[in-house]
Amino acid sequence: MCLTVVTFYKFVNLPDYAALQQPILQACQQQQLRGTILLAPEGINGTLAGDRPCIQAVLAYLRSDPRFSDLETKESTATEPPFERMKVRLKREIVTLGMPEVNPNRQVGTYVEPKDWNQIITDPDVVLIDTRNDYEVAIGTFERAQNPQTHSFREFPAYVRRQLDPAKHKKVAMFCTGGIRCEKASAFMLAEGFQQVYHLKGGILKYLEEVPPEQSLWKGECFVFDQRVAVRHGLEAGHYDMCLSCGRPISPADKCSPSFQEGVSCPHCVHELTPERYRRQLARQQQRLIERDRPPQVEV
Repeated sequence: MCLTVVTFYKFVNLPDYAALQQPILQACQQQQLRGTILLAPEGINGTLAGDRPCIQAVLAYLRSDPRFSDLETKESTATEPPFERMKVRLKREIVTLGMPEVNPNRQVGTYVEPKDWNQIITDPDVVLIDTRNDYEVAIGTFERAQNPQTHSFREFPAYVRRQLDPAKHKKVAMFCTGGIRCEKASAFMLAEGFQQVYHLKGGILKYLEEVPPEQSLWKGECFVFDQRVAVRHGLEAGHYDMCLSCGRPISPADKCSPSFQEGVSCPHCVHELTPERYRRQLARQQQRLIERDRPPQVEV
């Protein structure tokens, strides 16, 4: 089995976002897709998996709405279905900053193409910020990048207000996995009074895809929210697996730790493992093993 996995987002004013929910859900269900699409007044954000012609049919349906006509996507493949069902959810934000009034449709920072990114981030006057969460930063980031040490994107505004000053930090450059968090973050920083705010167009993934390794300033691997777990230059699969209990990336060394129990805990989450959570995760892992070892059904 080879499934196509497509991700996309677009900040665009959608005052009728609630009315779009059922038609989009029906279009996806008709093509037997699985995944999640988020709709909010500020735009759309989604990941879909299924047969490629079915994916293309739904993308064509979405692009038939003039507001999504230029919807950009990123593709990967999966050998097993990465989602159990199809969901279209209504949200206050398509990426949760906790501040729906911050809207990239009103103002946004300066987009920087991957080929121009090195020039921006090697400027000594530029403050470079990784807007991702700490477990993402831990396995790879750009040289000189500041780690806000956040556990969720909601914590980013507090970090900015605590550590940065518009009067002192005249130039700020930011990056994230695919670009969506940086668009929201740049809109927030402009509202806070920062004058020159840059962000990497297409995110780390586009940089790793387009910039040759010998020219790259990226160090390590990039965490991704799909079955690949992490990627390297050229978007080749990395060396990390994912903890099925907490969702964090785990290295080969992590899997040798006494704290690692497949599907139950890893060194990053073992301290969160209450007796109740242990029993729940153990039961889930046992069910996974049963399903994995079950012989395939033969249709007659």
